[in-house]
Amino acid sequence: MATAKTVEIPVIWLQCATCTGCSVSVLNSVSPTIKNVLVDEVIPGRHINLRFHATVMAGAGDAVIEEMESTAQNEKGKYILVVEGAIPTSGTGKEYGSIGEHNEEPVSMIDRVESLGRDALAVIALGTCAAFGGIAAGEPNPSGCIGVGELFRRLNVTTPLVNIPGCAPHPDWFVGMVASVLLAGLPGPEDVDEHGRPKAFYGNLIHENCPRRAYFDEGKFAKAFSEPGCLNELGCKGPVTSADCPTRHWNNGVNWCIGSGSPCIGCVEPGFPDQLAPFYQKLTEEALPNIGSK
Repeated sequence: MATAKTVEIPVIWLQCATCTGCSVSVLNSVSPTIKNVLVDEVIPGRHINLRFHATVMAGAGDAVIEEMESTAQNEKGKYILVVEGAIPTSGTGKEYGSIGEHNEEPVSMIDRVESLGRDALAVIALGTCAAFGGIAAGEPNPSGCIGVGELFRRLNVTTPLVNIPGCAPHPDWFVGMVASVLLAGLPGPEDVDEHGRPKAFYGNLIHENCPRRAYFDEGKFAKAFSEPGCLNELGCKGPVTSADCPTRHWNNGVNWCIGSGSPCIGCVEPGFPDQLAPFYQKLTEEALPNIGSK
């Protein structure tokens, strides 16, 4: 009896202006494990083939750059590009970050993201830096860091883009998005919010499902981090932050920021960190309309 052929989806993973925390988070995925994602069939009949990832691949130098470039050439329109980290744009871009060389000249992160992004089936901006600029784009931002979406707008790249922000993003958000693409194809406009984030993970405010919400409704506010009560007076950004952290939790469901007594700092939002700072001061009414506008 003939067996169905497994369809491989090539993935190129670029790391730009990043601390590598997004990779570390995703590599610590529990269910499925990262082995399941990279070795097994996440969806029956479909398998992820990670062709390039500077942190986890064994190779180095020209050989891996050639693998990345040959994948883009031979699998045009069929591979998924994952971008981690913001893209420096000041000067030629080469002064602040490059990925490999061409004719003994460094290739800027701008050029890599643009060229690989144009020919990809879809692009996933992983982490707040890749999605919106994040910490790398914080003032005064001498490197001119921006997110993938802004770069694509400037360069008129129309490849479908999905943002998976977070500092760092929950591994379930990334793995779930990849599985969704493999199972049902690219998300439609109805599946993402105004910032390009999947509604399945970013569809509700932290505030809506926070276990301390009852304190807020009763007007009971903590004055110190060790006290019970809503953390609004201590700078919690849950009322303006959309993510499923209260129900998903982190570290295999062990805990999450507010569960540990810390206010939410709004790390999945556009404009993080500048528009959400100071983290431990209450948001003013003047600041509220600007959240997410960056």
